[in-house]
Amino acid sequence: MGLLYALMQLGQRCDCTEHELLYERTISGLRGELHTLQQIMQRKESKQQDTGHLPPIYVITPTYARLVQKAELTRLLHTFLLVPALHWILVEDAPHKTSLVSNLLKSSGLSYTHLNMLTAPQRKLQEGEPNWLKPRGVEQRNEGLRWLREDRPSTGGASEQGVVYFADDDNTYSLQLFQEMRSTQKVSVWPVGLVGAMKYESPVVQGGQVVGFHTGWRPSRPFPVDMAGFAVSLRLLLERPEARFHGDAAQGFLESSLLQGLVTVDELEPRADNCTKVLVWHTRTEKPKLKREDVLQAQGQGSDPRVENVFTLARHQDLSWGRCGLMWLCVELTTGQA
Repeated sequence: MGLLYALMQLGQRCDCTEHELLYERTISGLRGELHTLQQIMQRKESKQQDTGHLPPIYVITPTYARLVQKAELTRLLHTFLLVPALHWILVEDAPHKTSLVSNLLKSSGLSYTHLNMLTAPQRKLQEGEPNWLKPRGVEQRNEGLRWLREDRPSTGGASEQGVVYFADDDNTYSLQLFQEMRSTQKVSVWPVGLVGAMKYESPVVQGGQVVGFHTGWRPSRPFPVDMAGFAVSLRLLLERPEARFHGDAAQGFLESSLLQGLVTVDELEPRADNCTKVLVWHTRTEKPKLKREDVLQAQGQGSDPRVENVFTLARHQDLSWGRCGLMWLCVELTTGQA
């Protein structure tokens, strides 16, 4: 509504003299934004027509509450927005769905399913324990698999087409990766960068066949691959309802606990030019240091917990930036509410 209001004001002078220059510049910018939005809608309509025949990619992502959660999920969803025929299954490690994640998904423009599944207390990492000590995201990934098998809308045989990928919320993904995995027949595999204290880990391919694995830690594992390094046919997962991740799997064996119930090594389908290209990276966001925040909190001057909604609240409380309608519009555009 803010955008419509501004466009209706074209040709009218603002009653705030000091804002005249900003007013004119903003109107010009809005014309450009309107043109851009029209182009986006045209591309989206064209994209829907062109990709209707594509097998869908179901991406299962476990997530948990932390300072960088929204930043991580925002980056990830903007990657997913560029992938046609993708359905995001986001599973919170929480007793209930949080408003932060719910609001993010509602405004994302993605096809999605929002679930929650709390990790059992005995399987949670305790303060000071290293990340590798216990497998993480087990219950959440299994909940995503349960939804695919039990609750996913079904329309007959064609509804079993598709591929399932397990994408953590802190990794970095090339768009080409999703093109590579879409044609998966059983289980497809590829290299993963910056993992296992190595530049990359990867299947070793000879003559188009996986014959081994380039890894520095326990290469004798049944499937020494990273969670980001494989995708599974939806049909295969539906045919093997017992296949799941085992929470009691030994360190580094979580991926194997699922894959052993689906395929053998010689059935793996190498992608990314016979596993010679890295298209996904096991990145991590640096943990924020909040020493000054802690000091201010102790003084009773910490950050406003409503900051996620501060601009929306300002509008409702008539605290927007001045009387000029365009200033109100800037608030709306900033929060994505226009």
